[in-house]
Amino acid sequence: MLQNARPVTPEMIDAFRKEYENDAFAKTLTAAASGADFATISYDPVAGSKLQRSFSIELETHGITNQKSTGRCWLFASMNLMREAVIKKCNLEKFELSGNYFAFWDKFEKINFFLESVIDSADLPVGDRTLDWILQGIGDGGQWDMMVSVVKKYGIVPKSIMPETFQSEGTRYFMHYMNMHLRKDAIKLRKITSEGGDASARKNEMLAAYFKALCIAFGEPPKEFDFEYRDKDDEFHADYHLTPLGFYEKYVGIDLSDYVSVINAPTADKPFYKTYTVKYLGNVIGGGIRYLNLPIDELKELTIAQMKDGELVWFGSDCGKFADRKRGIWDPDSFRIGEIFGGMDFAMSKEQRLDYRDSAMNHAMVLCGVNLDENGKPNRWKIENSWGEDAGEKGYYVASDAWFDLLTYQVIINKKYLKEEWLRELQEEPIELEPWDPMGTLA
Repeated sequence: MLQNARPVTPEMIDAFRKEYENDAFAKTLTAAASGADFATISYDPVAGSKLQRSFSIELETHGITNQKSTGRCWLFASMNLMREAVIKKCNLEKFELSGNYFAFWDKFEKINFFLESVIDSADLPVGDRTLDWILQGIGDGGQWDMMVSVVKKYGIVPKSIMPETFQSEGTRYFMHYMNMHLRKDAIKLRKITSEGGDASARKNEMLAAYFKALCIAFGEPPKEFDFEYRDKDDEFHADYHLTPLGFYEKYVGIDLSDYVSVINAPTADKPFYKTYTVKYLGNVIGGGIRYLNLPIDELKELTIAQMKDGELVWFGSDCGKFADRKRGIWDPDSFRIGEIFGGMDFAMSKEQRLDYRDSAMNHAMVLCGVNLDENGKPNRWKIENSWGEDAGEKGYYVASDAWFDLLTYQVIINKKYLKEEWLRELQEEPIELEPWDPMGTLA
């Protein structure tokens, strides 16, 4: 019960109503808001025009992909990086990897991770915050290190080998019912554990049922396949009896162990130049999550260095703020949000947004360009998204450097660009963050 709390009174409402009714500008904004979304009516075309679509460093990509009605952005961003190696090796115009195959094994491993987490936390009482976190269940989202774990274990296949299904392109109902059943199984596993039984044996029986459910929704993932294609010169190629791991090794060939997650989390509880992990975050048991926290300027220097060498950069950000999906713009200066809401001030620092739960990483994409000004400093970034060609400028977006500073949280960088002391820190035991830490959110 709130102590000494003051209620809203009729007199207060009368005063508020009078203030609104006497504000002609507020009435104009009411009229504008009745017929358009806030991104449209708050857009500042003068500021937006500064975000030109030319870039001093611009990397070629090969077609926009579409994750449809799913939270698979982190997988699509990863596949958009990996497919470039296949396109180059096979002399192709376009090519896509299978998001359905990728997501099948991710979900299966997440189910096992969930059940193991339930067993591991069986001594926690109902209502415990950690247990509540675990019981949220599983979802489509993920992080780079989780992608690495799946690829190293299961490989990858072309989209033509395991195409999308109705369920893979819209996972809402499947995930709803799987999580309902996972919580029911959590009750069983906790009961077996409390009675001193073998929960692991029962868990394996449960996994068989979930594997069947995944096959029903998404199809059975191939163990072996033939890779057949015509290249840009109309020459036919066929490679027979490939396994998914064999395909990855032969046609993608990227050593994922060479890449690390660099984050920017400028909060007091996370000193820079330290490594971090998150409790109960992952998919493949034994895979692990590890971040190196750096100041934003050093994170950007690494990102630019990698792009200068011709390599795309996977990155995670908060895509929901200061955004216009139609125009393909992310920029705090291009949207007069405060004025639209009658003079409210929405300004907060990145540290404040993280500490007060206003922001966290929620979307992963690919950086494929950056513009450097006369002083060699970035002022805008080109982004390859996975929302189809109807969003943004035929699927591509531009973000201001101010937006990048404020709302970008993670980039994936080849270790060759890191300083020796940072590489040594990555070998140290990481600091463990709580499951609900903002750095534990999934793209």
